[in-house]
Amino acid sequence: MMNRKEIIRIEGMSCAACASKIEKKLNQLPGVQQAAVNLATEKATVEFDDAQLGRTDIENLIRNLGYGVVQETSGASRVQLKITGMSCAACSAKIERKLNKLTGIIQASVNLSTEKATVDYDPAVMKVSEIIQSIEKLGYKASRVEEIPPDREKEIREKEIRNLRRELIFGAVLSSPLILAMVLALVGIDVPFLHNWVFQLILATPVQFIIGFRFYRNAFFALRAKSPNMDVLIAMGTSAAYFYSVYNSFFQELMPGMMMKDLYFEASTVIITLILLGKYLEAVAKGKTSEAIKKLMGLQSKTARVIRNGQEMDVVIEEVEVGDVIVVRPGEKIPVDGIVIEGSSAVDESMLTGESLPVEKSVGDPVIGATINKYGTFNYKATKVGKDTVLSQIIKMVEDAQGSKAPIQKIADRVSGVFVPVVLGIAVLTFIIWIVGGHNLSKGLISAVAVLVIACPCSLGLATPTAIMVGTGKGAEKGILFKGGEHLETAYRINAVVLDKTGTITKGQPEVTDVIPVGEWSSEQLLRLAAAAEKKSEHPLGVAIYENAKENLGIIPDPEEFQAIPGHGVSAVVDGKKVLVGTRKLMMEAGIDINEVEAIAAALEDQGKTAMLLAYDHHLAGVVAVADVVKENSKAAIEELQQMGIEVYMMTGDNRRTAEAIAKQVGIRHVLAEVLPEHKAEEVERLRKEGKVVAMVGDGINDAPALVRADVGMAIGTGTDVAMEAADVTLMRGDLRAIPTAIRLSRKTMTKIKQNLFWAFIYNIIGIPFAAAGALNPILAGAAMALSSVSVVTNSLSLRRFT
Repeated sequence: MMNRKEIIRIEGMSCAACASKIEKKLNQLPGVQQAAVNLATEKATVEFDDAQLGRTDIENLIRNLGYGVVQETSGASRVQLKITGMSCAACSAKIERKLNKLTGIIQASVNLSTEKATVDYDPAVMKVSEIIQSIEKLGYKASRVEEIPPDREKEIREKEIRNLRRELIFGAVLSSPLILAMVLALVGIDVPFLHNWVFQLILATPVQFIIGFRFYRNAFFALRAKSPNMDVLIAMGTSAAYFYSVYNSFFQELMPGMMMKDLYFEASTVIITLILLGKYLEAVAKGKTSEAIKKLMGLQSKTARVIRNGQEMDVVIEEVEVGDVIVVRPGEKIPVDGIVIEGSSAVDESMLTGESLPVEKSVGDPVIGATINKYGTFNYKATKVGKDTVLSQIIKMVEDAQGSKAPIQKIADRVSGVFVPVVLGIAVLTFIIWIVGGHNLSKGLISAVAVLVIACPCSLGLATPTAIMVGTGKGAEKGILFKGGEHLETAYRINAVVLDKTGTITKGQPEVTDVIPVGEWSSEQLLRLAAAAEKKSEHPLGVAIYENAKENLGIIPDPEEFQAIPGHGVSAVVDGKKVLVGTRKLMMEAGIDINEVEAIAAALEDQGKTAMLLAYDHHLAGVVAVADVVKENSKAAIEELQQMGIEVYMMTGDNRRTAEAIAKQVGIRHVLAEVLPEHKAEEVERLRKEGKVVAMVGDGINDAPALVRADVGMAIGTGTDVAMEAADVTLMRGDLRAIPTAIRLSRKTMTKIKQNLFWAFIYNIIGIPFAAAGALNPILAGAAMALSSVSVVTNSLSLRRFT
């Protein structure tokens, strides 16, 4: 199933009842996942399975309801924009609100931590340039992410850090004498030049208007857009302290016994300096949250050795084309994805899959770009280059996940949207209460400034995205790819895991497990005879017998005659004698007595194996058992899931006897056997209706519907592209231990998010009353505000220690 989204402009709607009627009918249409009709924009946004219906079917339904379709659109497109100039959660919330109100925007999400906007839009209605203009009108800078090379993005980030460091040092140097003057005044030591208002004004002015210019500029744009943010609070608070001090400098008389006038230059300058310190530390820490992306990008080889016109030549990676033959020597990185055509080796794929052991590669095997060739030399043909390689797809998936929002972030977004105006109101109210209460102007002003400074909502905006960034990045390092933050959040609630059997619990490739001869036959003779009879067979069980014998016994002779008997086995002539390999029924129809091995065959089948009987020259020769064997780590993974309090189900199309045998091997108590491929999704839905949060794990095309239906679909990365496309989480290697690791990572990430949100909220809830009561110096408020953001990012970064 492939989801598609279309926007259709509708003509003839006159009221909300029209829109409601169309929306209801669209949602009843088979194949429609979600439909929404907007009366104001006269558009229907429809997400549907294009395997079940097309855009024409949707348009016909609308016309049959008596309405017109007035404009063809080109469907939804997505663009990622890099946004600079955001200072807090109110900024990202403001941009997001503005974008989502624009006609032609389907959905927009702005991430403060990554400084990126992900916008789904209708290119027939809205252009990217218009989206960028809308953002720039709010006072921010925006550009397409793909237009900024990784090196350029790194350069921009480093330049910002350098600028912040320079301004921080400048601010600290100018603020230090003012702090010293305040401390000396408090202990009664008079230093005339330090306490001189002219000296203090000279030091404070450049801090306020040169270093602090960024706050004034951003506050201007925020107020112009009628959406106040952190910069408004900082600009208002520091300006109040600065200009009140200027007023007193000129108009207040120095009374006998006073060392200095009532000046608060140190408050305004130190607040600005401390906030810059917080922004500097935050910028450095935020750079570390995207280290997973940097590591992945660093894996890419810079050059490739290709054979062209019979000559080996080194070319830059961008010039490699599909079909090029590439030479890889021991110790070298594999440049792009491809198929081995000559030679063999072992390849270290740990950087992409987390698999520590090298993987053997020979002719016909796939190789992945950025993995490392260990021993032999081989040639391979490039099949995927550029953005189509596995590495590029992984980087894109991680970037998309880091740029997405988890549902829990909506709490912070809603609060941020109203937080600043409320704080402004509290600050004004604080000032009025202090003045009405008979206190002097200084006390009321400083208390109001403290309220403005401590209440900045920076940490609210960083609480969720920083944890999501680190969590998804850590997952990528372990070969666990989350498609979005919402899937990372949902995974922590999983209490039931449904495992497909073939290729998930088991290896998906039949192997010979038992060779049991009767009479005078030896195991080697029986295996050679069975392999010769099956040599021309295309059945997976016959292929398994032949491959096992070839590996252990060497060259296997061709049968003189061969006939496949569907559902029963094969008949062949080997060494001039008739050989039968197959079921009991095949033997019984040939008149061969099987009583001698009946009990043996039944015992093998009880173990989940397929028992094939072999007869030579009309006499029973023995039994060969073949089974799709359980993966080495399946039992350990299932035990870990059960220890985590998660119910584990096995789902398979096999008969119950075989299914129960496999389930017993790995310790699964819940077995869903004889489930047809088309009914897998129904079984998942049944468990969900029982109140379970279900994860479905599979690797095949027939698993795709069930993966979509589950709360979290997990695809084994060794499986098909269709399964990976349908899944919410991709496990890059076939080891089931990645499932509990993914759930534990989700739980850990959600713990960090909840901790971050708790401290962000509690900090403001406690700090604002103290500030309003006059119990909090504005300088301490500035320090606490700056450190709150740093603490949130640092707490998120602790996820990097996850194992």
